[in-house]
Amino acid sequence: MTDRAVAPALTLHPLALRLGYAGLLPFVFGALLVWLLAGYDLDAHAFAALALSCYAAIIISFLGGIHWGLGFRQTEPSVRPFVWGVVPSLLAWVAVVMPAYAGLVVHGVVLVLCYLVDRRSYPALGAAAWLTLRFRLSAVASLSCFLGAAAS
Repeated sequence: MTDRAVAPALTLHPLALRLGYAGLLPFVFGALLVWLLAGYDLDAHAFAALALSCYAAIIISFLGGIHWGLGFRQTEPSVRPFVWGVVPSLLAWVAVVMPAYAGLVVHGVVLVLCYLVDRRSYPALGAAAWLTLRFRLSAVASLSCFLGAAAS
């Protein structure tokens, strides 16, 4: 990202922290369910893997959308947040239509990629205060996807 002028830095809101951590529950529960159902009920196992994959895609799309919101705050517009903002959704869409053992790996990689892009771009967009939370959420979410893929 370039050093373009942006609105004042964003601060962490306590409710956003709690909601962010609560958003990990479907990841953790989904991965656990995929493991617990492996070899017992093929239909339920497939459904749990699909549910985890769909939730990952929703969250990945949300992460891209954040860049649009941050882009709207710029006082000197740049196209970068808007262009990057659609990439995670497109990658997540491809991953959802893949078999779970492969798609969940793609989701995990995209979650890591989103964090790496955010780590580089958030400071320039005034959102550096969110990086610690983003790291924690991305670590648990991507690990859940990788574990879900391993059980698929």
